[in-house]
Amino acid sequence: MDTQRTWLTPDEASKYLSLGRTKLYELAQTGKIPAQKIDKQWRFNTTELDSWLSVSKTIGGYFQTVEANIVDNQLLREPQKEAYKKLYDFFKADPKDKVALVQLPVGCGKSGLVSIAPLGIAAGRVLVITPNLTIRNELKNNLDITNLKCFWRRTNVLRKVDMVSGPYVTTLDTGNVTVTDESHFVVTNVQQLSTNTDKWLNKFPSDYFDMIIVDEAHHSAADSWQKVHDHFPEAKVINLTATPFRSDAKEVGGERLYRYPFRSAVTKGYIKRLTAVYVSPREIELTFKGESERTTLTLDEVMKLRDKEWFSRGIAMSDECNKSIVDNSLEKLEHLRNESSIKHQIVAVAMSIPHAKKIQLFYEERGYEAAVIHSGLTEDEQSDVMKRLRSNELDVVVNVQILGEGFDHPQLSVAAIFRPYRTLAPYLQFVGRIMRVNVQNAPRDPDNYGFIVTHAGMNLDALVDDFKLFEKDDEEFWAQINGGLEQEPPLPRGAGGGRRAIRAPLVVHGEIADSLYEEEFVDDEEERLEELRGQLEALGYDASYADTIIQAKRQVDAGMTSAVDPLAVQPQKELERLRKQLDIEIRAKAKTVLTNASLSIAGRDIPTRLMPEISAANNLVAVLVMLNRNIKSRVNDHPRDDWSRDDYTKALELLPGVAIEMVRQLIAAKESKNAKR
Repeated sequence: MDTQRTWLTPDEASKYLSLGRTKLYELAQTGKIPAQKIDKQWRFNTTELDSWLSVSKTIGGYFQTVEANIVDNQLLREPQKEAYKKLYDFFKADPKDKVALVQLPVGCGKSGLVSIAPLGIAAGRVLVITPNLTIRNELKNNLDITNLKCFWRRTNVLRKVDMVSGPYVTTLDTGNVTVTDESHFVVTNVQQLSTNTDKWLNKFPSDYFDMIIVDEAHHSAADSWQKVHDHFPEAKVINLTATPFRSDAKEVGGERLYRYPFRSAVTKGYIKRLTAVYVSPREIELTFKGESERTTLTLDEVMKLRDKEWFSRGIAMSDECNKSIVDNSLEKLEHLRNESSIKHQIVAVAMSIPHAKKIQLFYEERGYEAAVIHSGLTEDEQSDVMKRLRSNELDVVVNVQILGEGFDHPQLSVAAIFRPYRTLAPYLQFVGRIMRVNVQNAPRDPDNYGFIVTHAGMNLDALVDDFKLFEKDDEEFWAQINGGLEQEPPLPRGAGGGRRAIRAPLVVHGEIADSLYEEEFVDDEEERLEELRGQLEALGYDASYADTIIQAKRQVDAGMTSAVDPLAVQPQKELERLRKQLDIEIRAKAKTVLTNASLSIAGRDIPTRLMPEISAANNLVAVLVMLNRNIKSRVNDHPRDDWSRDDYTKALELLPGVAIEMVRQLIAAKESKNAKR
């Protein structure tokens, strides 16, 4: 036939493609081949068919032959283009160790880099591994050509005609191997592959994937991730992360091919400009565990003790210090809201679920809507909290190890930290929750600022110092990372019947928190200096004035500022908070009592054998009854509805001692019963 013709009939197209008419119609009707209806008849353009043929022969052929608009694409971000060029050169050199490490801060386009990385590089199918379902679903949507907002469409990386026959993407939820055989991308979370290897992993030959892209690669050392890597030994591996060190403080594997600095991301407006704020008390009055006398510490004395784990944990659990963080985080929140029309919000992190509930009460008694989210909630309960957050019903969300990677909500602009961190990686992961900008590519927009608020007694400024060394690519810092830094200690929680501390390591009775120490989280002074020099030169001024201006601004920005005065609380709201707080802490102490007495929560040892005079359904209910009766007898024998704020405050102070007595009573009762056997 004459191949110079522009348009073909179905019969002609069928011969041109060596394809049956039935299959041709199926492809046309489903939009999988370029075709148009002219006068109600299908017609096929030879130029479009040639392009379709060139990329549809094999999956590997697609990535190698498709024309991708990357290097000169103005819709792509600087780090995406630079990282792609590094990856292209690296893999084209055919290195012996085919593992590359790319570090991009939150908000700088890791999802986009996943989309473009295989183009011109992969010679076969691509496996994308994510740490959780949230990120998996986000990436799958980003790679779905049937989605009009997919990355290649909105950035013009691929032409429309080149997306008719792919690239196709699938997950492992409902498909099978016949679907993955026809897909260019397989996106999954690591648990699906490694938990039951016979279900998926062992069905794939060792050469099934030519490229593996690991998102949030600081998880990649875990056994489950390693199992996947070992199954595909010849695959090209790209490790993507914002924090290139693992939870065990060791460096993520692979050649450090490209790192986009946080300071550049701030200057370009890819992430928010953050200020770290530390409540710095002039004096703090406390009692150390095992002592009865109160001690007053100055700020200098606090700074000397704060690197002790027991001290920073005591500060984190203190009501007085928590209130100082709450008040100053709310002041920063209102500052942001007053500067814009966006309802900025707070994300807080707590030590435990009871601690999170207590922090929630502190925010609520000050008139702000708050909710707690943690893994113990049902999926529907978690979804309800997220719905309230995204609909602006909430001012504050307090989380316990759940709002991690993949959680994207730019209106979170204040991070309130109520727990110590010992290593940089988990600290950065939490701070990353407030880094996403509200206005794209606008570094000076008022809505692209944020605050990290905590207490000086938790020693978190040491991690900011570590972060700045990391930003400078400091050799000493990386030597420590490669050697293995101190691991993040687990949060206090019951496990395996082990004993748990009932008394806090210290009790804070009050503090004069009249000062804040503030510092910029990201030091982008060099970038700002260069920008200012250019602006001065453009206006005809001496560029050297820029140094003087930046120096003066540095002196204004850094250092001690005034803290907000303690926020007033209505007596009624304080009474409501104290009532709820006592209930929360009694329940938490009851579980601790059972753990320390080696009794199970659901067991019936107490009501049936140890203390049969206590009528209760199980051990937990029995201890709750005993704690409530004991506290009531020591504070006020009237019904709790008649208690004053002072009564509740006294009850909270007495509770740890009462709980310790109860542990002793239960252990003695167990020993007595055992001796009589």
